[in-house]
Amino acid sequence: MKVNNNISAVITNNQLLRTEDSLAASMERLSSGLKINHAKDNPSGMAISNKMQAQINGLDQASRNSSDGTSVLETADGALNEVTAMLQRMRELAVQAANDTNSQSEKEAIQVEIDKLKEEVDRISSTTEFNTKSLLDGSLDNRVYADNVSRIQISEDVVAGEYHFEVTQAATQAKQSITLPTSIAESGVLTVNGYGIYLEKGMTEDEIKEAVRAGAEIAEAELSPDGTTLSSKAYGADAKMEVSVDSTLSPFGIGTYEAPKDAEITIDSTSAFTGTATVVTEGNKLTFTDVKGFEMSMVLEAGVTGDFNLNVTDMGPMVLQIGANEGQQMSVKIPACDTKSLYIDAVDVTTVLGAQRAISQCDDAIASVNKVRSSLGAYTNRLESATKSLDETSENMNSAISRISDVDMAIEMTEYTRLNVLTQAATSALSQANELPQMALQLLG
Repeated sequence: MKVNNNISAVITNNQLLRTEDSLAASMERLSSGLKINHAKDNPSGMAISNKMQAQINGLDQASRNSSDGTSVLETADGALNEVTAMLQRMRELAVQAANDTNSQSEKEAIQVEIDKLKEEVDRISSTTEFNTKSLLDGSLDNRVYADNVSRIQISEDVVAGEYHFEVTQAATQAKQSITLPTSIAESGVLTVNGYGIYLEKGMTEDEIKEAVRAGAEIAEAELSPDGTTLSSKAYGADAKMEVSVDSTLSPFGIGTYEAPKDAEITIDSTSAFTGTATVVTEGNKLTFTDVKGFEMSMVLEAGVTGDFNLNVTDMGPMVLQIGANEGQQMSVKIPACDTKSLYIDAVDVTTVLGAQRAISQCDDAIASVNKVRSSLGAYTNRLESATKSLDETSENMNSAISRISDVDMAIEMTEYTRLNVLTQAATSALSQANELPQMALQLLG
């Protein structure tokens, strides 16, 4: 029996300290719900769980990103729904104006409503926004840079690159040379493109010229400043310029007729255009097509010839981050939907052929908007699928990380109870070990 060193107490105390450390760790796991609270608990498990947690956080944020993208597309689709309704109304008005029971003044009244509808289409296109980002003004489509062309539209299948072509022949107007009389001896009718211009007996030279100019506007023609030529407003082979005159209007003269021509184009297949690319010309309008949905259209400036270079970039589309990792993105393209891009800015039912043409133009515009809305619907369906996939993956990842880092409360509570009992036992044993030196002192008595 020893007094200076109570070996039994030292051993018991050391065991008690180890048990208390284990008990503290068990209490920490129970209170945090985590099996790994420090790197020392499970170094490899900690590394795996942290990496998985980064993925889970990314998946959750990507799911929110997808939902935000869906909101953007729904906003755009809602605006285009109203544009469709206005285009339907414009077509209805065009059908009404095409009926010859309407007088010119009634057609002008119809045109007033059409003009207001066009203004509203442009307003919706320019002001529809999501979080201050414009949606329908073309800023979310691929950017195309070119000189001497306008109304450039490209399909989603047009890749970035430089596209070259040459305009060897500019589109021309139909032209009819005429000789206006200086006075009208007998009243009669000058007919331009089917529209009769009544010239009354006794009209002066200036009155004749003004009457022909005003009538030519309705007949979709232009009278030259010197009054010697009537030209079609339209360009290309379909342009119309038919002039006839009553014999009573002699000496009214009809001279040489100049037939219109479409623009003539040569494609440079050494550029981004492939060897299978083709072009269709309608006056100044060019439409390039190729395999796999490639389509590119534009309008040339009048009278311009020579080499043209179109630089198509991949800048512009809205890029949505719909994955947890780098490069997991979705590009959303929304073309412009204003009156110019829909080719309805020039709709005019007051001219001789304007109402009939307006019906076709409105049909084309409705088809264009439907195409955009179909694309938005496809994007929306993809985003909804992506959201569901992300949520399910996040759920599975949470289940996996739980098996690594979460504590099993039942097992840990059993361990805690065991350690608690050991602590109590060690405390009791330490108390008894501390009494041993007192027993040694009794030998001195």
